[in-house]
Amino acid sequence: MAESSDLEQSADEQNHQPQPEPELTGAQQDGADNTSIQTLPSRKISDQAEPVDHSPTERPDNTVATPEDADSSNGHAKHAASQFRITAVAAITSIRAWWSRIFSPINTWIAQQWQRLSATRGFTACAAGWAFFKTRIWDKRMRFPFAFYTIVFIVVTAASVLGLQWSVYSEPTYAKGQVVDNQTKALNSVAGQLTSFVSQIWLHQSYQAWLNFIVLGVLYLTFILVINRFWVATALFGTLMTVFAIADKIKVELRNEPIIPADLQFIAGGNGGSIMSFTTKKDMILINSAVTGVIWLIVVCVVLQFLDRRRGLIPYTWKRPEFVSVKNITAMVCRWVAAVLSVVLCVSFTWGLGTAGSWSRNFTASLSDYPHLWKALEDAQINGPAINFLRLAHVKTMDKPTDYNKAKMLQLANTYANSATTINKQRTSNLTDNTVILILSESFSDPTRVPGVSFSEDPIPNIRAIKASTTSGLMLSPGYGGGTANIEYQALTGLNLANFNPSLTVPYQQLVPKQSWTPTFNQIWNQQYGSSSSLAFHAYLRTMYFRDVNYRKFGFSKFYAVDKKPLLKHLRPLDSAEQASDASFYSSVLSYVSSNPSRSQFLQMVTMQNHMPYNDWYENNQFKGEGDTSTNINEGDRVAIETYAKGANYTDQATADFLTQLNNINHPITVIFYGDHLPGIYSAANKHKNNQIGLHETDYFIWSNAASQSANTKLDDATSAYTSSNYFMAQAAQHLNAKVSPYLAFLTEMHAEIPAMSVPASAGDSNQPVYLDADGNRILMKNMTDRQKKLLHDYRLIQYDLTAGKQYLKNTSFMAVKK
Repeated sequence: MAESSDLEQSADEQNHQPQPEPELTGAQQDGADNTSIQTLPSRKISDQAEPVDHSPTERPDNTVATPEDADSSNGHAKHAASQFRITAVAAITSIRAWWSRIFSPINTWIAQQWQRLSATRGFTACAAGWAFFKTRIWDKRMRFPFAFYTIVFIVVTAASVLGLQWSVYSEPTYAKGQVVDNQTKALNSVAGQLTSFVSQIWLHQSYQAWLNFIVLGVLYLTFILVINRFWVATALFGTLMTVFAIADKIKVELRNEPIIPADLQFIAGGNGGSIMSFTTKKDMILINSAVTGVIWLIVVCVVLQFLDRRRGLIPYTWKRPEFVSVKNITAMVCRWVAAVLSVVLCVSFTWGLGTAGSWSRNFTASLSDYPHLWKALEDAQINGPAINFLRLAHVKTMDKPTDYNKAKMLQLANTYANSATTINKQRTSNLTDNTVILILSESFSDPTRVPGVSFSEDPIPNIRAIKASTTSGLMLSPGYGGGTANIEYQALTGLNLANFNPSLTVPYQQLVPKQSWTPTFNQIWNQQYGSSSSLAFHAYLRTMYFRDVNYRKFGFSKFYAVDKKPLLKHLRPLDSAEQASDASFYSSVLSYVSSNPSRSQFLQMVTMQNHMPYNDWYENNQFKGEGDTSTNINEGDRVAIETYAKGANYTDQATADFLTQLNNINHPITVIFYGDHLPGIYSAANKHKNNQIGLHETDYFIWSNAASQSANTKLDDATSAYTSSNYFMAQAAQHLNAKVSPYLAFLTEMHAEIPAMSVPASAGDSNQPVYLDADGNRILMKNMTDRQKKLLHDYRLIQYDLTAGKQYLKNTSFMAVKK
């Protein structure tokens, strides 16, 4: 009974015992050991019921856990989290204690030294000076008024317009003995041309200067709105305009061409160092002066930025609580909306400037802008360098012919397949029976064909004799003073720049890197003998005009140049010249030909000897002094002309020696030799429009060695007197009596009807391409026969399909040469 009474009493105590909290803090758990309650009191058990274990694993009915079980589980998780927090706090406390023990002496020493320093008179005086400066000067800086910003904005924009315009003008030079009055000299000077460019707003109601001011002003304003710091934007914009003007000036002097967007791709390709190698001492003086000016501009803008208390043109803050104010949020929205809209405006203007009917084109036309698309320098001089640059920024490959579709292209492929069959019935050999060497001779031409230029000795007697005995004539070039890659592109692909949109100025940089398939003539040898049969050689850097990338696309297995592997060896310049001589270049290439003389190959060669500048490189120059009998040339050009004549003379001898060595190889070899363009050193002749076609005609010949069946072959003048580089391979097939592909059959027919074609600049025009007949006379579009018009239209269809269309011809036999 006593035992039963004790159980009842225990149960009563349990009923009155306070229940534990569902969660204990760490402190509560630590104190639990000191409480009188050590265990839960036992329950009163009924005699009729046995205790049942309700754990989830032993339930007979397999039911889920009860809420009490979930509470228990949550309690364990919370207990674990609490223990983790306790451990983390302890660890952090320990680390802080350790840190304090290590650095407390150091902190104490620093504090003592600071107290000593601050007690000195010098420090006290400095502190007082800084307090005076901050409270009396720095905190009382004025916010520059918007009127002052406006004045600076107008001055900087106007200076940018004049600076860019200055970059495309040159001081005139006059022939010795030429009488020119002072007024004419003043008007023709750079200052006179700048004055005329601005004053024509009032004198002739031509508003190009005002147009450039608006465009550059909007660009300047965009800098300001995006950066939201007036003086920082001014420094950046001024630096950009200075760099653009100096680069423009140097390029105009070297190549008679302003900076265009394709030049940025050229520099991005790693050619910045190569550009600097062409600069003269005069250019370096200009560059150094510009660098000094830019440094001063940046210094002045930095000082003004500190003196100006206005933190932002449209001020706002990210700090609380001002951030959430209506005024601050409004300012922030206005700042970013203005920045975005200004960028959109610039992009939209640039995107449409080269497109007829666009709002930007209509706007510029209302301010006297008249594009000279194929004459970049003239366009820059008349309409402004900024407008010229932006006009070419959005590249369009070609306008789509109205009848372009798959059915039309398949029909065209079938038409010229039939033409190829007809031609091939009369041909007995194959192109791939021969090694063909395509030599682009940098800037080579006969200088005596330029009006006023003459010498007591013929500069190119050997090449003149070669031309008289083999297929030869004059090549119409799209360039004067530059454009090598364009002429090379035409020769390798058979396409012509005259068919492209004017905004596509350099296919090597703007088109080829983006193409997945580019058919070139060297691939004819690849199909026959494998890719190792195509080799390329260039006596300069492989990155020029992206040649390293493009040649791989073209299918050249190796590209030998002066940088990286594979390297051209044993190159050397002549006398004090900077570029490798043609003689050493020919010798290097000859070693590759001689190493495997019995194998047919396609070799692409690009020389560098006669590349500008022409700084009196050569000793014993017989074309100087009495040897120069030129008249009516600018005296400033005379040294360059004489130097160039000697360089052409060296090329003449080296080429003759190269052909002699090829003659000793017992394997058919054919050489296609051509100059890419004239050097830009004939400023007197270049002034007259009637000289333009002549200044775009270089010399070429197609020659076969003694082992070839076509040795001493000379096609008649009706076939060869005039050409353009896109026809070279079709002419070579005709020279070799070789079978052709449908594409070469088309080019053969095209050449028979329109022997030469080029961009409008080749005749000094702005809009109409140049077409020449077999006598070198210009063919006007209105006078073309139906046959000529049809072939020209087919040409555009083919070129569009290969470059901008869906390449329907790729899956046909249009490029294949049947044996």
